[in-house]
Amino acid sequence: MTVRLTEKAELRLRAFLLGSSPDLDASSKGIRFFVGDGGCSGYQYGMDIVGAPQEGDLVEQQGRVRIYIEAKSAPLLNGVVVDYLEGLMESGFKFSNPNATDSCGCGQSFQAGDCTPAGVPCS
Repeated sequence: MTVRLTEKAELRLRAFLLGSSPDLDASSKGIRFFVGDGGCSGYQYGMDIVGAPQEGDLVEQQGRVRIYIEAKSAPLLNGVVVDYLEGLMESGFKFSNPNATDSCGCGQSFQAGDCTPAGVPCS
């Protein structure tokens, strides 16, 4: 398993999927996870609501949420647990990544050893 959703994250993602564009094919609509260069630590997490996987995407099912994982990001996302936190000061998705050698205080970017690109300072 590459990415695991907590119950709260699954419920929140299902709500986003239900409220997403009706133009997307409901039978293949899902959440696409990927990692891109950026953030203050070098890599940043990304998620999109998509109507179908892209070529090469890994396809998983977590409860009632279909997950697509970008193939080139899969090694950096292997074992990631995605949770959803809701509080007075901040709310949002939190990524716990066993591959991260360091992460930013924002929780949205991370380093992964020597392969990490240069980060951009938080503003």
